[in-house]
Amino acid sequence: MFRLAHISDVHLGPLPDVTYRDLASKRMVGYVNWQRNRRRHHHDGIVDAIVADLKVQAPNHLAVTGDLVNLALDGEIALARLWLETLGEPADVSVVPGNHDAYVPGAFDKACHAWAPWMHGDGVHGAISSTSFPYLRVRQGVALIGVSTARATAPFMASGFFREGQAERLGRVLDETGKRGLFRAIMIHHPPVRGAVGQHKRLFGIGKFQKLVRRHGAELVLHGHSHLPTLHWIDGRDGAVPVVGVAAAGQAPGGHKPAAQFNLLDISGQSGDWNVRLTRRGLFGPAMPSAEIGTFDLSAAVPRSAALVRE
Repeated sequence: MFRLAHISDVHLGPLPDVTYRDLASKRMVGYVNWQRNRRRHHHDGIVDAIVADLKVQAPNHLAVTGDLVNLALDGEIALARLWLETLGEPADVSVVPGNHDAYVPGAFDKACHAWAPWMHGDGVHGAISSTSFPYLRVRQGVALIGVSTARATAPFMASGFFREGQAERLGRVLDETGKRGLFRAIMIHHPPVRGAVGQHKRLFGIGKFQKLVRRHGAELVLHGHSHLPTLHWIDGRDGAVPVVGVAAAGQAPGGHKPAAQFNLLDISGQSGDWNVRLTRRGLFGPAMPSAEIGTFDLSAAVPRSAALVRE
C-alpha cells in the first residue's frame, strides 16, 4: 500500500514587512484582504497542528497543491522554502504552484527558482519554468504528475490557465505512465470541474483537461483553490476519475470555510484493479484537536456517470 497525503492553500503568515513600492500593484488588493479577513483566519499555529498530525499518519509521500504564500513577496517565497524544508526531503514532497504563488508578474519565476527541489521531475535538474510542467515522479508504482495552472492575473481575479502546450506534454506523460501500469495521480491547483468555484476563480481550459483525461486516462486528480473538502468525478478512459479537493491547510476554526484539513489516500492493487481509500483529517474547535472527519472507499464509490457529483 502507498499512502499519499495531500494539503493545499497553506497561505503562510504573517506577512513580512511591506513597502509602498510592494503595494504598487495587484498586491494592494491582496494586502487589504489580508488585513481585513485572511490574517484572522490563517496563521502558523493552524498549519503547525495540521502538519504535526499529518506526520503521525506516516505517509509515503506528500502532495502540496499550491498557494503556499499570500502576496508572493520575496520574503514570503523565501519563508515558504524554509517551511518546505521542515516537511521532509524534496524527493518525498511534491509541490505545484497556485495563483497566489504567481500573484504578480515575475513571482512565478521566483517561486519556481526557490522551490525547484520540490518541483523537479525524476532525473531532472536545473532551472524550473512554465515548460517544466507537467513533471513526473514515480514512487512505488504511483506516478505523481505535477501540473501548473498558475499565472499572474488582474486585480480581483484568481483564474488558472491550462494551455495547449502543457496539455500536449501531459498527454504524453499519461500515455507513458499508463503503458507502465502505474497509478496516475495528477496534482493541480485549480479544480478542473465546472462550478467548483466562482467565475473569477475558475480554470480556463477545463474542457481541454477533461478531454485529455477521457482520451489518455488517469486514476486520481488532487486540487486545492476552493478551500473546500470536495469529491467530484470526471470521465476517464477506463471509467470515472475522482477529483479530490481539500480544505485550506491554514484555515482556523470559526470561519465561513471549513477548518484546516488534509487528505490521506491509501492506494493499493495493480493496473486495472486499483483500490483507493480516502480519509480526511482536520481540526475542530478553538483548542484545535485533530480528528478523523470521514473515510470513503473511492473504488466502491465510482459512479456510472461522471455527471454524478459528491461533495
